[in-house]
Amino acid sequence: MSEIISSEIIETDAGTARITWHPAKKARLVLAVSHGAGGGIEARDLQALAAALPAHGVTVALVEQPWRVAGKKVASAPKTLDIGWRGIWPAVAKPGLPVVSGGRSAGARVACRTATELGAAAVLALSFPLHPPGKPEKSRADELLGAGVPTLVVQGGNDPFGKPAEFPEGDFELVEVPYGDHGFAVPKRAEIGQEEALEIITGRVVEWTRTLG
Repeated sequence: MSEIISSEIIETDAGTARITWHPAKKARLVLAVSHGAGGGIEARDLQALAAALPAHGVTVALVEQPWRVAGKKVASAPKTLDIGWRGIWPAVAKPGLPVVSGGRSAGARVACRTATELGAAAVLALSFPLHPPGKPEKSRADELLGAGVPTLVVQGGNDPFGKPAEFPEGDFELVEVPYGDHGFAVPKRAEIGQEEALEIITGRVVEWTRTLG
């Protein structure tokens, strides 16, 4: 059982951010994880991780970027997202535990770009947007390959931003969620259901965090 969920407002140089804490009673790691450019922390994968990980010794900090807290519909530029992430880092590092830097989509890019600088123990990249849909020539693989820390990529099998087979070889682990799209939604005709898809995500992340501390 996790403890009471709490919310914390953080002032950053990019504006006001918000952290929603899902604490573990005997925490050994903190997973700080943010949303993508098209949604917030209500994303199904983020909510599933926040529900599952505290029982396994991982405190989950769901981070809302300033643009989202301000009610804007369009995400800030990458540099501004990085500034916001740097601004929340002291708060997620405050418990004194190793911090896994994570995010989905645009948030995954932020985590990769800033991991070494911030001293992240590892990176969790959910639905890493390897390229814009239909434009594989505009690859962002350098961000992923440049993370510089242990990295786990969790990717939907039908993600238009980059299917698992499109990823280059590199110093990261990749887990495929069969049939999943960019939001890990699976079609009704798929051989696995939505709950099973989420269990693939949470189960693999739990296993991976055990290797980190």
